[in-house]
Amino acid sequence: MWLFLLFVVVPIVEIGLFIQVGGAIGLWPTLAIVVLTAIAGTTLMRAQGMMTLARLQNSLSDGTNPADPIAQGAMILVAGVLLLTPGFFTDAVGFALLLPPVRLAIMAWAKSRITSGSFTFTASTGANQNRDPRAARSDGQTLEGQYSVLDDDDATPPENPSGWTKP
Repeated sequence: MWLFLLFVVVPIVEIGLFIQVGGAIGLWPTLAIVVLTAIAGTTLMRAQGMMTLARLQNSLSDGTNPADPIAQGAMILVAGVLLLTPGFFTDAVGFALLLPPVRLAIMAWAKSRITSGSFTFTASTGANQNRDPRAARSDGQTLEGQYSVLDDDDATPPENPSGWTKP
């Protein structure tokens, strides 16, 4: 429902702003402003995108969490799309997203609304093969189950292979 409202309300706002600005300053100055904001926005987006890419590469090489540069890069990308979209409202939102304090505020708001958890999976390589399969977990609960190992030789090939995988 929100997406539908977005696709209905934003064009109506843009058309209203075009009519108001075009009536106040004329057609050609209005079109010049739209083109100049697209050019300026693209230049700013490219510069900030390169800085964010450098931060992402540094965080990956340092082994730190790359979530912040990835989120910043996504918002810069959205800003670029909004700046290339003709209109005054989308340009205002796009330029706002190019401001680091605005991006930080959006990220803080998003972090407060997102809960995260973790899942760890470990596989044994044979050192624990003689361990009792009914052994208790660290939280005191016991998990029981059965499994069987299937080799690739035991698997039956599909009747109609797609051609994208090996038969």
